[in-house]
Amino acid sequence: MTTMTDASVREFKMPDVGEGLTEAEILKWYVQVGDTVTDGQVVCEVETAKAAVELPIPYDGVVRELRFPEGTTVDVGTSIIAVDVAGGAPPAGAEEPAAAPAEAPAPEQEKPAARTPVLVGYGVAATSTKRRPRKGPEVAVPAAQAAVQAELNGHGPAAPAPAAERSRPLAKPPVRKLARDLGVDL
Repeated sequence: MTTMTDASVREFKMPDVGEGLTEAEILKWYVQVGDTVTDGQVVCEVETAKAAVELPIPYDGVVRELRFPEGTTVDVGTSIIAVDVAGGAPPAGAEEPAAAPAEAPAPEQEKPAARTPVLVGYGVAATSTKRRPRKGPEVAVPAAQAAVQAELNGHGPAAPAPAAERSRPLAKPPVRKLARDLGVDL
């Protein structure tokens, strides 16, 4: 029987596999129509502007349709594969023995409780990340205070601080390189 209800078919959409990327190219399908897939099984490999990533499917079922051929660029959020999760019969020509389906459901029912796969693009839990504290510039406080006092007391402008005591401005490495290339002293 190849007919199915809409409730038994789940659509797997292209996840956001990178920070702010809006599309990905399907490089390779690891499954075909009629194949049985399990929760966490890699179904395809996609490539973005940043990396090539394998995508796991988040549920068990039988592949009903591959929406795009290999080499197609797909927008994030677009359905790329349809899976029959009700365990319906695969398409004609992909027959399985009658005894196999009766034995297979018991181990699969235990598996979802044992692990919870993380899909690509959902990120890390906010509570598991911590930022390192910034390191402030180390300034010789007594020398700086003496220079300020000398200037305030009218003893003329204070001598410039030695290079070791001067604080480096906070700038990221690419900014420092650009400034160096342009001849700008940070």
